[in-house]
Amino acid sequence: MTETQRKIGFLVCLTTIVLAVLDMQIVSAATVPIVRDLDPEHGIDRIPWLVSAYALASAAMLPLYGRLCDALGAKRVFLGALGSFLLGSALCGAAQSIGQLIAARALQGLGAGGLMSVTMVVIAQLKGPGEKGGRKSGVGGLVAGGGMAVGPWIGGVLADHASWRWAFYVNLPLGLAALAAAAFVLRLPEEHRRHSIDFTGAALAAAFSTTLLLVTEWGGKQYAWSSPVILSLAVACAAALGLFLWRQSTAAEPILPPSLFRVRELRLGFAIQGLMGAAMAGAMYYVMVYLQVVRGIASSSAGLYLLPMATGMTVVGIVSGRLSDRGWSERTFVIGGSATATAAFLLLATTGTHTSLWLLRGELLLIGLGFGQLLGQLIQLVQDTAPRHQLGVATTAIRFFQTLGTATGAALFGTLLARLYDGPGDTGALGALTGAARAAGLESYTSAMDTVFLCGAGVMALCLLLALRLPTARPTAGPSAPAREAVTV
Repeated sequence: MTETQRKIGFLVCLTTIVLAVLDMQIVSAATVPIVRDLDPEHGIDRIPWLVSAYALASAAMLPLYGRLCDALGAKRVFLGALGSFLLGSALCGAAQSIGQLIAARALQGLGAGGLMSVTMVVIAQLKGPGEKGGRKSGVGGLVAGGGMAVGPWIGGVLADHASWRWAFYVNLPLGLAALAAAAFVLRLPEEHRRHSIDFTGAALAAAFSTTLLLVTEWGGKQYAWSSPVILSLAVACAAALGLFLWRQSTAAEPILPPSLFRVRELRLGFAIQGLMGAAMAGAMYYVMVYLQVVRGIASSSAGLYLLPMATGMTVVGIVSGRLSDRGWSERTFVIGGSATATAAFLLLATTGTHTSLWLLRGELLLIGLGFGQLLGQLIQLVQDTAPRHQLGVATTAIRFFQTLGTATGAALFGTLLARLYDGPGDTGALGALTGAARAAGLESYTSAMDTVFLCGAGVMALCLLLALRLPTARPTAGPSAPAREAVTV
Protein backbone atom coordinates (compact mmCIF):
# COMPACT_ATOMS: atom_id res chain seq x y z
CA MET A 1 0.00 0.00 0.00
CA THR A 2 1.13 3.54 -0.69
CA GLU A 3 1.36 6.05 2.12
CA THR A 4 -1.81 7.77 0.84
CA GLN A 5 -3.67 4.46 0.86
CA ARG A 6 -2.51 3.80 4.42
CA LYS A 7 -3.81 7.18 5.55
CA ILE A 8 -7.17 6.57 3.88
CA GLY A 9 -7.34 3.13 5.45
CA PHE A 10 -6.60 4.57 8.88
CA LEU A 11 -9.34 7.20 8.43
CA VAL A 12 -11.76 4.43 7.45
CA CYS A 13 -10.88 2.55 10.65
CA LEU A 14 -11.47 5.60 12.85
CA THR A 15 -14.82 6.22 11.15
CA THR A 16 -16.05 2.69 11.81
CA ILE A 17 -14.98 2.80 15.47
CA VAL A 18 -16.89 6.06 15.92
CA LEU A 19 -20.00 4.56 14.32
CA ALA A 20 -19.98 1.48 16.53
CA VAL A 21 -19.31 3.28 19.81
CA LEU A 22 -21.73 6.14 19.24
CA ASP A 23 -24.50 3.79 18.19
CA MET A 24 -24.14 1.86 21.42
CA GLN A 25 -24.48 5.06 23.45
CA ILE A 26 -26.95 7.09 21.40
CA VAL A 27 -29.87 4.66 21.55
CA SER A 28 -30.18 4.80 25.32
CA ALA A 29 -31.07 8.49 25.06
CA ALA A 30 -33.75 7.86 22.40
CA THR A 31 -35.77 5.21 24.25
CA VAL A 32 -38.66 7.50 25.22
CA PRO A 33 -39.48 8.69 21.65
CA ILE A 34 -39.03 5.11 20.37
CA VAL A 35 -41.64 3.80 22.83
CA ARG A 36 -43.95 6.73 22.14
CA ASP A 37 -43.84 6.05 18.40
CA LEU A 38 -43.80 2.24 18.16
CA ASP A 39 -45.60 0.85 21.21
CA PRO A 40 -46.81 3.41 23.79
CA GLU A 41 -48.75 0.78 25.79
CA HIS A 42 -46.28 -2.08 26.24
CA GLY A 43 -43.03 -0.93 24.65
CA ILE A 44 -41.44 0.30 27.87
CA ASP A 45 -41.19 -3.29 29.16
CA ARG A 46 -39.18 -4.35 26.11
CA ILE A 47 -36.86 -1.36 25.95
CA PRO A 48 -34.03 -3.07 27.89
CA TRP A 49 -33.71 -5.52 25.01
CA LEU A 50 -32.80 -2.67 22.65
CA VAL A 51 -29.54 -2.31 24.55
CA SER A 52 -29.14 -5.96 25.52
CA ALA A 53 -29.65 -7.38 22.01
CA TYR A 54 -26.89 -5.15 20.66
CA ALA A 55 -24.48 -5.85 23.52
CA LEU A 56 -25.13 -9.60 23.59
CA ALA A 57 -24.63 -10.05 19.85
CA SER A 58 -21.51 -7.91 19.87
CA ALA A 59 -19.88 -9.77 22.77
CA ALA A 60 -20.85 -13.21 21.49
CA MET A 61 -19.05 -12.67 18.17
CA LEU A 62 -15.78 -11.25 19.51
CA PRO A 63 -13.76 -14.47 19.94
CA LEU A 64 -14.87 -15.80 16.54
CA TYR A 65 -13.95 -12.55 14.77
CA GLY A 66 -10.35 -12.86 15.92
CA ARG A 67 -10.02 -16.41 14.64
CA LEU A 68 -11.63 -15.47 11.32
CA CYS A 69 -9.13 -12.64 10.91
CA ASP A 70 -6.20 -15.00 11.31
CA ALA A 71 -7.78 -17.61 9.00
CA LEU A 72 -9.37 -15.50 6.24
CA GLY A 73 -7.57 -12.16 6.45
CA ALA A 74 -8.66 -9.03 8.27
CA LYS A 75 -9.99 -7.24 5.17
CA ARG A 76 -12.70 -9.77 4.36
CA VAL A 77 -13.86 -9.97 7.97
CA PHE A 78 -13.82 -6.18 8.29
CA LEU A 79 -15.99 -5.72 5.18
CA GLY A 80 -18.42 -8.39 6.40
CA ALA A 81 -18.73 -6.81 9.84
CA LEU A 82 -19.26 -3.32 8.42
CA GLY A 83 -21.85 -4.61 5.94
CA SER A 84 -23.77 -6.35 8.74
CA PHE A 85 -23.68 -3.20 10.86
CA LEU A 86 -25.00 -0.99 8.04
CA LEU A 87 -27.77 -3.43 7.09
CA GLY A 88 -28.81 -3.56 10.73
CA SER A 89 -28.76 0.25 10.93
CA ALA A 90 -31.04 0.57 7.89
CA LEU A 91 -33.47 -2.02 9.27
CA CYS A 92 -33.48 -0.29 12.68
CA GLY A 93 -34.40 3.03 11.11
CA ALA A 94 -37.20 1.42 9.09
CA ALA A 95 -38.60 -0.70 11.96
CA GLN A 96 -42.36 -0.54 12.44
CA SER A 97 -42.53 -2.37 15.76
CA ILE A 98 -40.44 -2.91 18.87
CA GLY A 99 -39.91 -6.55 17.89
CA GLN A 100 -38.53 -5.59 14.48
CA LEU A 101 -36.28 -3.00 16.09
CA ILE A 102 -34.87 -5.50 18.61
CA ALA A 103 -34.11 -8.03 15.85
CA ALA A 104 -32.42 -5.35 13.76
CA ARG A 105 -30.40 -4.24 16.79
CA ALA A 106 -29.09 -7.79 17.19
CA LEU A 107 -27.97 -7.80 13.54
CA GLN A 108 -26.36 -4.43 14.12
CA GLY A 109 -24.55 -5.81 17.17
CA LEU A 110 -23.13 -8.73 15.20
CA GLY A 111 -21.39 -6.23 12.94
CA ALA A 112 -20.46 -3.86 15.75
CA GLY A 113 -18.48 -6.59 17.50
CA GLY A 114 -16.20 -6.68 14.47
CA LEU A 115 -15.97 -2.92 14.13
CA MET A 116 -14.73 -2.65 17.72
CA SER A 117 -12.13 -5.41 17.38
CA VAL A 118 -11.29 -6.30 13.78
CA THR A 119 -10.68 -2.60 13.13
CA MET A 120 -7.77 -2.68 15.58
CA VAL A 121 -6.30 -5.65 13.67
CA VAL A 122 -6.57 -3.65 10.44
CA ILE A 123 -4.86 -0.68 12.08
CA ALA A 124 -1.99 -2.95 13.19
CA GLN A 125 -1.59 -4.20 9.61
CA LEU A 126 -1.59 -0.66 8.19
CA LYS A 127 1.84 0.02 9.63
CA GLY A 128 4.37 1.21 7.10
CA PRO A 129 7.84 -0.32 6.77
CA GLY A 130 9.68 0.14 10.06
CA GLU A 131 6.72 1.94 11.64
CA LYS A 132 5.91 1.01 15.24
CA GLY A 133 2.31 2.13 15.04
CA GLY A 134 1.97 3.35 18.61
CA ARG A 135 0.30 6.55 17.44
CA LYS A 136 -2.22 4.73 15.25
CA SER A 137 -3.21 2.14 17.85
CA GLY A 138 -3.36 4.82 20.52
CA VAL A 139 -5.67 7.04 18.50
CA GLY A 140 -7.90 4.08 17.65
CA GLY A 141 -8.32 3.18 21.30
CA LEU A 142 -8.95 6.79 22.21
CA VAL A 143 -11.64 7.27 19.60
CA ALA A 144 -13.44 4.33 21.21
CA GLY A 145 -13.09 5.83 24.70
CA GLY A 146 -13.98 9.34 23.56
CA GLY A 147 -17.05 8.02 21.76
CA MET A 148 -18.22 6.38 24.98
CA ALA A 149 -17.86 9.73 26.75
CA VAL A 150 -19.66 11.96 24.22
CA GLY A 151 -22.21 9.41 22.98
CA PRO A 152 -24.83 10.16 25.67
CA TRP A 153 -24.70 13.86 24.83
CA ILE A 154 -25.14 13.26 21.09
CA GLY A 155 -27.98 10.87 21.85
CA GLY A 156 -29.69 13.50 23.98
CA VAL A 157 -29.42 16.11 21.22
CA LEU A 158 -30.83 13.75 18.58
CA ALA A 159 -33.66 12.71 20.89
CA ASP A 160 -34.57 16.34 21.59
CA HIS A 161 -34.25 17.84 18.09
CA ALA A 162 -34.72 15.05 15.49
CA SER A 163 -36.60 11.81 14.90
CA TRP A 164 -35.25 8.78 16.77
CA ARG A 165 -34.82 7.06 13.39
CA TRP A 166 -31.90 9.36 12.63
CA ALA A 167 -29.98 7.75 15.48
CA PHE A 168 -29.69 4.82 13.04
CA TYR A 169 -29.88 6.49 9.61
CA VAL A 170 -26.95 8.75 10.49
CA ASN A 171 -24.70 5.67 10.22
CA LEU A 172 -25.49 5.03 6.55
CA PRO A 173 -23.71 7.82 4.59
CA LEU A 174 -20.47 7.58 6.57
CA GLY A 175 -20.63 3.80 6.76
CA LEU A 176 -21.23 3.31 3.02
CA ALA A 177 -18.36 5.68 2.21
CA ALA A 178 -16.10 3.74 4.58
CA LEU A 179 -17.22 0.43 3.04
CA ALA A 180 -16.40 1.58 -0.49
CA ALA A 181 -13.05 3.06 0.54
CA ALA A 182 -12.07 -0.10 2.41
CA ALA A 183 -12.99 -2.35 -0.51
CA PHE A 184 -10.85 -0.41 -2.99
CA VAL A 185 -7.99 0.85 -0.82
CA LEU A 186 -7.10 -1.82 1.75
CA ARG A 187 -4.38 -4.29 0.75
CA LEU A 188 -3.80 -6.51 3.77
CA PRO A 189 -1.91 -9.80 4.25
CA GLU A 190 -3.69 -13.13 4.02
CA GLU A 191 -2.28 -16.59 4.69
CA HIS A 192 -2.26 -19.32 2.05
CA ARG A 193 -2.64 -22.39 4.22
CA ARG A 194 -6.01 -23.79 5.21
CA HIS A 195 -7.26 -23.34 8.76
CA SER A 196 -9.86 -25.16 10.79
CA ILE A 197 -12.19 -22.83 12.66
CA ASP A 198 -13.40 -24.02 16.04
CA PHE A 199 -17.09 -23.21 15.70
CA THR A 200 -17.89 -25.36 18.74
CA GLY A 201 -15.54 -23.24 20.84
CA ALA A 202 -17.06 -20.09 19.36
CA ALA A 203 -20.56 -21.28 20.28
CA LEU A 204 -19.47 -22.05 23.85
CA ALA A 205 -17.81 -18.64 24.15
CA ALA A 206 -21.01 -17.02 22.89
CA ALA A 207 -23.08 -19.03 25.39
CA PHE A 208 -20.79 -18.02 28.25
CA SER A 209 -20.69 -14.31 27.40
CA THR A 210 -24.44 -14.17 26.69
CA THR A 211 -25.46 -15.79 29.97
CA LEU A 212 -22.95 -13.68 31.91
CA LEU A 213 -24.30 -10.47 30.38
CA LEU A 214 -27.88 -11.53 31.08
CA VAL A 215 -27.03 -12.25 34.72
CA THR A 216 -25.37 -8.85 35.13
CA GLU A 217 -28.12 -7.03 33.23
CA TRP A 218 -31.10 -8.68 34.96
CA GLY A 219 -29.71 -9.45 38.42
CA GLY A 220 -31.07 -7.10 41.06
CA LYS A 221 -33.22 -5.28 38.44
CA GLN A 222 -35.79 -7.38 36.59
CA TYR A 223 -35.14 -10.34 38.90
CA ALA A 224 -33.76 -10.78 42.42
CA TRP A 225 -30.28 -12.26 42.63
CA SER A 226 -31.73 -15.33 44.37
CA SER A 227 -34.53 -15.84 41.83
CA PRO A 228 -34.72 -19.11 39.83
CA VAL A 229 -34.09 -17.19 36.58
CA ILE A 230 -30.81 -15.65 37.75
CA LEU A 231 -29.63 -18.84 39.48
CA SER A 232 -30.38 -20.88 36.36
CA LEU A 233 -28.49 -18.41 34.18
CA ALA A 234 -25.56 -18.45 36.60
CA VAL A 235 -25.40 -22.27 36.46
CA ALA A 236 -25.59 -22.16 32.65
CA CYS A 237 -22.84 -19.52 32.60
CA ALA A 238 -20.54 -21.64 34.78
CA ALA A 239 -21.23 -24.75 32.69
CA ALA A 240 -20.55 -22.90 29.43
CA LEU A 241 -17.29 -21.52 30.84
CA GLY A 242 -16.14 -24.97 31.95
CA LEU A 243 -16.96 -26.52 28.57
CA PHE A 244 -15.30 -23.63 26.76
CA LEU A 245 -12.06 -24.02 28.74
CA TRP A 246 -12.08 -27.75 28.08
CA ARG A 247 -12.65 -27.17 24.37
CA GLN A 248 -9.81 -24.67 24.14
CA SER A 249 -7.41 -27.20 25.67
CA THR A 250 -8.38 -29.92 23.18
CA ALA A 251 -9.20 -28.14 19.89
CA ALA A 252 -6.63 -28.25 17.10
CA GLU A 253 -6.89 -24.50 16.47
CA PRO A 254 -8.81 -22.94 19.40
CA ILE A 255 -10.40 -19.54 19.03
CA LEU A 256 -8.72 -18.38 22.26
CA PRO A 257 -5.44 -20.33 22.37
CA PRO A 258 -4.22 -21.16 25.90
CA SER A 259 -0.70 -20.46 24.64
CA LEU A 260 -1.50 -16.73 24.73
CA PHE A 261 -1.85 -16.87 28.51
CA ARG A 262 1.63 -18.31 28.89
CA VAL A 263 3.05 -14.98 27.69
CA ARG A 264 3.33 -12.64 30.67
CA GLU A 265 2.64 -9.43 28.73
CA LEU A 266 -0.54 -10.88 27.21
CA ARG A 267 -1.77 -12.42 30.45
CA LEU A 268 -1.30 -9.19 32.37
CA GLY A 269 -2.63 -7.06 29.52
CA PHE A 270 -5.89 -9.03 29.36
CA ALA A 271 -6.33 -8.76 33.13
CA ILE A 272 -5.65 -5.01 33.24
CA GLN A 273 -8.02 -4.36 30.32
CA GLY A 274 -10.82 -6.28 32.04
CA LEU A 275 -10.35 -4.44 35.33
CA MET A 276 -10.14 -1.11 33.55
CA GLY A 277 -13.42 -1.85 31.75
CA ALA A 278 -15.14 -2.39 35.10
CA ALA A 279 -13.77 0.84 36.58
CA MET A 280 -14.43 2.93 33.47
CA ALA A 281 -18.07 1.84 33.24
CA GLY A 282 -18.58 2.64 36.91
CA ALA A 283 -17.06 6.10 36.57
CA MET A 284 -19.18 7.13 33.60
CA TYR A 285 -22.46 5.64 34.80
CA TYR A 286 -22.42 6.88 38.38
CA VAL A 287 -21.19 10.35 37.49
CA MET A 288 -24.11 10.65 35.06
CA VAL A 289 -26.57 9.39 37.68
CA TYR A 290 -25.15 11.79 40.28
CA LEU A 291 -25.54 14.76 37.95
CA GLN A 292 -29.12 13.92 37.02
CA VAL A 293 -30.49 12.59 40.32
CA VAL A 294 -28.55 14.56 42.92
CA ARG A 295 -27.88 17.81 41.05
CA GLY A 296 -31.03 17.85 38.88
CA ILE A 297 -29.24 18.33 35.53
CA ALA A 298 -31.04 17.27 32.34
CA SER A 299 -29.67 14.17 30.56
CA SER A 300 -28.47 16.02 27.45
CA SER A 301 -26.71 18.65 29.59
CA ALA A 302 -25.27 16.02 31.94
CA GLY A 303 -23.55 14.41 28.97
CA LEU A 304 -21.52 17.59 28.47
CA TYR A 305 -19.79 16.95 31.79
CA LEU A 306 -18.10 13.92 30.24
CA LEU A 307 -16.37 16.12 27.65
CA PRO A 308 -13.39 16.83 29.99
CA MET A 309 -12.94 13.08 30.31
CA ALA A 310 -12.98 12.69 26.51
CA THR A 311 -10.59 15.63 26.17
CA GLY A 312 -8.16 14.08 28.64
CA MET A 313 -8.26 10.78 26.79
CA THR A 314 -7.63 12.42 23.44
CA VAL A 315 -4.78 14.70 24.52
CA VAL A 316 -2.82 12.18 26.55
CA GLY A 317 -3.45 9.44 23.97
CA ILE A 318 -1.99 11.49 21.13
CA VAL A 319 1.01 12.46 23.27
CA SER A 320 1.62 8.92 24.50
CA GLY A 321 1.31 7.59 20.96
CA ARG A 322 3.97 9.98 19.73
CA LEU A 323 6.26 9.15 22.65
CA SER A 324 5.69 5.44 22.04
CA ASP A 325 6.84 5.88 18.44
CA ARG A 326 10.00 7.51 19.82
CA GLY A 327 10.86 4.52 22.00
CA TRP A 328 8.92 4.97 25.25
CA SER A 329 7.71 1.61 26.49
CA GLU A 330 4.05 0.64 26.86
CA ARG A 331 4.87 -0.39 30.44
CA THR A 332 5.59 3.24 31.35
CA PHE A 333 2.19 4.42 30.15
CA VAL A 334 0.26 1.53 31.67
CA ILE A 335 1.83 2.24 35.05
CA GLY A 336 1.27 6.00 34.70
CA GLY A 337 -2.33 5.57 33.51
CA SER A 338 -3.21 3.18 36.33
CA ALA A 339 -1.72 5.49 38.96
CA THR A 340 -3.48 8.56 37.53
CA ALA A 341 -6.86 6.82 37.35
CA THR A 342 -6.44 5.54 40.92
CA ALA A 343 -5.86 9.09 42.16
CA ALA A 344 -8.88 10.36 40.20
CA PHE A 345 -11.18 7.74 41.74
CA LEU A 346 -9.93 8.66 45.23
CA LEU A 347 -10.89 12.27 44.52
CA LEU A 348 -14.31 11.23 43.18
CA ALA A 349 -14.85 9.33 46.44
CA THR A 350 -14.96 12.71 48.26
CA THR A 351 -17.96 13.93 46.22
CA GLY A 352 -20.81 15.41 48.26
CA THR A 353 -24.28 16.70 47.48
CA HIS A 354 -22.91 20.23 46.98
CA THR A 355 -19.46 19.55 45.51
CA SER A 356 -18.33 22.17 43.01
CA LEU A 357 -19.21 21.06 39.50
CA TRP A 358 -15.93 22.58 38.28
CA LEU A 359 -14.08 20.31 40.69
CA LEU A 360 -16.03 17.38 39.29
CA ARG A 361 -15.01 18.39 35.77
CA GLY A 362 -11.38 18.47 36.89
CA GLU A 363 -11.68 14.97 38.38
CA LEU A 364 -13.19 13.67 35.15
CA LEU A 365 -10.35 15.28 33.21
CA LEU A 366 -7.90 13.43 35.46
CA ILE A 367 -9.72 10.15 34.84
CA GLY A 368 -9.49 10.81 31.12
CA LEU A 369 -5.74 11.39 31.43
CA GLY A 370 -5.44 8.03 33.16
CA PHE A 371 -7.67 5.98 30.89
CA GLY A 372 -6.21 7.68 27.82
CA GLN A 373 -2.81 6.17 28.57
CA LEU A 374 -4.33 2.72 29.07
CA LEU A 375 -6.74 2.36 26.16
CA GLY A 376 -4.28 2.63 23.30
CA GLN A 377 -1.14 1.38 24.99
CA LEU A 378 -2.64 -1.88 26.24
CA ILE A 379 -3.75 -2.71 22.69
CA GLN A 380 -0.29 -1.80 21.41
CA LEU A 381 1.34 -3.97 24.10
CA VAL A 382 -0.75 -6.99 23.11
CA GLN A 383 -0.19 -6.49 19.40
CA ASP A 384 3.56 -6.05 19.82
CA THR A 385 3.79 -9.20 21.93
CA ALA A 386 1.43 -11.62 20.19
CA PRO A 387 2.83 -13.98 17.52
CA ARG A 388 2.00 -12.63 14.08
CA HIS A 389 -0.17 -15.62 13.17
CA GLN A 390 -2.29 -14.95 16.29
CA LEU A 391 -2.61 -11.18 15.92
CA GLY A 392 -6.36 -11.40 15.32
CA VAL A 393 -7.25 -13.58 18.30
CA ALA A 394 -4.99 -11.59 20.63
CA THR A 395 -6.48 -8.25 19.57
CA THR A 396 -10.10 -9.36 19.82
CA ALA A 397 -9.35 -11.12 23.13
CA ILE A 398 -8.41 -7.86 24.81
CA ARG A 399 -11.68 -6.32 23.67
CA PHE A 400 -13.54 -9.45 24.85
CA PHE A 401 -12.07 -9.17 28.35
CA GLN A 402 -12.95 -5.48 28.49
CA THR A 403 -16.57 -6.30 27.59
CA LEU A 404 -16.79 -8.97 30.29
CA GLY A 405 -15.13 -6.66 32.81
CA THR A 406 -17.54 -3.84 32.01
CA ALA A 407 -20.59 -6.07 32.48
CA THR A 408 -19.32 -7.66 35.68
CA GLY A 409 -18.15 -4.38 37.18
CA ALA A 410 -21.44 -2.63 36.45
CA ALA A 411 -23.37 -5.42 38.16
CA LEU A 412 -21.11 -5.57 41.22
CA PHE A 413 -21.03 -1.80 41.66
CA GLY A 414 -24.80 -1.58 41.25
CA THR A 415 -25.38 -4.29 43.84
CA LEU A 416 -22.95 -2.62 46.24
CA LEU A 417 -24.70 0.74 45.84
CA ALA A 418 -28.13 -0.79 46.51
CA ARG A 419 -26.85 -2.56 49.62
CA LEU A 420 -25.17 0.56 51.03
CA TYR A 421 -28.11 2.90 50.43
CA ASP A 422 -30.11 3.29 53.65
CA GLY A 423 -32.28 6.28 52.78
CA PRO A 424 -36.07 6.33 52.39
CA GLY A 425 -37.43 3.95 49.74
CA ASP A 426 -34.93 2.57 47.24
CA THR A 427 -32.52 4.30 44.84
CA GLY A 428 -35.09 4.22 42.04
CA ALA A 429 -37.55 6.30 44.09
CA LEU A 430 -35.23 9.25 44.77
CA GLY A 431 -36.81 11.39 42.08
CA ALA A 432 -40.23 11.18 43.75
CA LEU A 433 -39.03 12.24 47.22
CA THR A 434 -39.58 15.76 48.55
CA GLY A 435 -38.49 17.87 51.50
CA ALA A 436 -36.50 16.31 54.33
CA ALA A 437 -36.96 12.81 52.92
CA ARG A 438 -35.37 13.87 49.65
CA ALA A 439 -32.43 15.52 51.41
CA ALA A 440 -31.83 12.39 53.49
CA GLY A 441 -32.15 10.16 50.45
CA LEU A 442 -29.69 12.20 48.39
CA GLU A 443 -27.21 12.29 51.26
CA SER A 444 -27.40 8.52 51.67
CA TYR A 445 -27.14 7.94 47.94
CA THR A 446 -24.08 10.19 47.62
CA SER A 447 -22.40 8.45 50.55
CA ALA A 448 -23.03 5.04 48.96
CA MET A 449 -21.79 6.31 45.60
CA ASP A 450 -18.55 7.52 47.23
CA THR A 451 -17.95 3.98 48.49
CA VAL A 452 -18.45 2.71 44.94
CA PHE A 453 -15.84 5.20 43.70
CA LEU A 454 -13.53 4.06 46.48
CA CYS A 455 -13.92 0.50 45.22
CA GLY A 456 -13.14 1.82 41.74
CA ALA A 457 -9.90 3.22 43.16
CA GLY A 458 -9.15 -0.23 44.56
CA VAL A 459 -9.72 -1.80 41.13
CA MET A 460 -7.34 0.68 39.49
CA ALA A 461 -4.79 0.15 42.27
CA LEU A 462 -4.89 -3.56 41.40
CA CYS A 463 -4.27 -2.56 37.77
CA LEU A 464 -1.22 -0.63 38.99
CA LEU A 465 0.13 -3.67 40.83
CA LEU A 466 -0.31 -5.81 37.73
CA ALA A 467 1.32 -3.14 35.55
CA LEU A 468 4.38 -3.13 37.80
CA ARG A 469 4.81 -6.83 36.99
CA LEU A 470 5.16 -6.14 33.26
CA PRO A 471 8.69 -6.83 32.00
CA THR A 472 10.87 -3.73 31.76
CA ALA A 473 12.21 -4.76 28.35
CA ARG A 474 10.06 -3.94 25.31
CA PRO A 475 8.32 -7.08 24.00
CA THR A 476 9.62 -8.30 20.67
CA ALA A 477 7.52 -11.33 19.76
CA GLY A 478 5.12 -9.48 17.50
CA PRO A 479 6.94 -7.02 15.24
CA SER A 480 10.20 -8.96 15.10
CA ALA A 481 8.62 -12.35 14.46
CA PRO A 482 9.32 -13.82 11.03
CA ALA A 483 6.98 -12.34 8.47
CA ARG A 484 4.29 -14.77 7.38
CA GLU A 485 3.79 -15.74 3.77
CA ALA A 486 1.13 -13.36 2.56
CA VAL A 487 -0.72 -12.09 -0.44
CA THR A 488 -2.71 -8.88 -0.76
CA VAL A 489 -6.45 -9.04 -1.07
